[in-house]
Amino acid sequence: MRISSLLAGERSTPPALPNFDSTTVFVRAAARYLRGETFPGLGMIHPKLTPVGARINHLPRNARTTLYTRGGANEGVSPDDLGDVDVERFREWVVDQYPERGYPAVVVGSSNGAAVYLAAMLGVPWLPQTFLVPVRRDAHPDAIREDVQWGREHAGPFLETNPDVSLHQMHDPNQDRLMVRKLAYFRTKSKTLGDAYEEFIDTVLAADGTIISLECEFDWPAIELGDRHSFQVGGLGGLAPEEYYDGSETVATFLERQDADVREWDTPEPDGRTPESEWGFEPALREDIERFADGRGYDVRRLAFDDPRDLSPFIADWYRRRYADRNRPVDRLFVQSFALVEPWWTMRTGSVPYWAAFNTESDADYLEDYLENTDPYDEIHATLFGHGVESAGLASIDRWQEVLGHARDRHGFVGVDTDEFPYDVETHVRYHRDLPDEIEARHPHLPPLSIDRFDAVTNDIADEYAIEWERIAETEL
Repeated sequence: MRISSLLAGERSTPPALPNFDSTTVFVRAAARYLRGETFPGLGMIHPKLTPVGARINHLPRNARTTLYTRGGANEGVSPDDLGDVDVERFREWVVDQYPERGYPAVVVGSSNGAAVYLAAMLGVPWLPQTFLVPVRRDAHPDAIREDVQWGREHAGPFLETNPDVSLHQMHDPNQDRLMVRKLAYFRTKSKTLGDAYEEFIDTVLAADGTIISLECEFDWPAIELGDRHSFQVGGLGGLAPEEYYDGSETVATFLERQDADVREWDTPEPDGRTPESEWGFEPALREDIERFADGRGYDVRRLAFDDPRDLSPFIADWYRRRYADRNRPVDRLFVQSFALVEPWWTMRTGSVPYWAAFNTESDADYLEDYLENTDPYDEIHATLFGHGVESAGLASIDRWQEVLGHARDRHGFVGVDTDEFPYDVETHVRYHRDLPDEIEARHPHLPPLSIDRFDAVTNDIADEYAIEWERIAETEL
């Protein structure tokens, strides 16, 4: 999924790396927290444009969706320039975001909103494996086979320039229906650390430091298009993978609402399953981490989970534990949807962070399951990401209010226009503006948690969560 750049200021990412993809937003959020800074406007909406952003909902919905689509298309690279795109430049940009100082650990691997809060809790950088290269093209959202063939014809120069990545091309005619009209999604996964990450880790990581390999094992049916190149239809969210390939009543109803000419998608049969394009982990990277760490004496720990949302309860309860250790309230939950993360204000308000991957029924179900299996919260607040489409599987405002109603005292939304959701483009500005008003409590920021303490406690509690925590390699003294 992507975020429109219609309110962005000047580009600060390298060419072909979009300002408003989940990975770039999460990197900025994690880095700004380490710099002691808040995270307004997803880190990229220019302050001078904030008043404009707060008035977009006054436009007709079709005008909003047009702006959303055009803004995203502006971040695309020409297919003729794919051979000039070097993923190593992306990794250089990542490390440039972080303060260059000593760290006891680094987190490397899957893109994940809860990983932002893991990195913030430990006071360490998070270095992502996955990057999006949006490629300009005009396409019909339901013409899956045409996009498959287009990918076959255009991926070669990019793969030749980047021999250390796998390309997971993705086309989601449901949740990304607006954007796939103008962009092909080339998501890349690094199979090696690359020079920029290696040099950064060597510079900032303590001699006896730890590399945490963050591994989301979520996979998806895919069509193999060539060496290191696969094609994925759909993605995590409102539909099961099989519904994209085999159809369903839900898909038919959605396509009818969209005035589409079809009632199911015509897709080639998948050849197998690969790491999911946005959230999944390519295991080759861990092998390279082990090689790198072995040569320098670093510890390597593996934090793995099946679904990207499995990390959220573990991180939320860790924050509860940290607040309790400092005799602070533990009864305020702040649910943050997709890219609408804000670590600085979350901890300033003494809120427990819970990351919801998106705004779908399955995300609401995951949150409800967590709330039914943990000590109750007095307050629960939530953001909802507005993506401009009444997509199949979208959870309604009433459903979200029902889940938030598990709070014993107070619950509600932060920066959400409930009458306009999911066309609520203003929420990208409003979530940060409204947060300090909706949650009035103020607390000091926590000092970083030591990696030894995190390791010891996680070893004891890992079995209570849908995660794995294990030592892969350790420092030789």
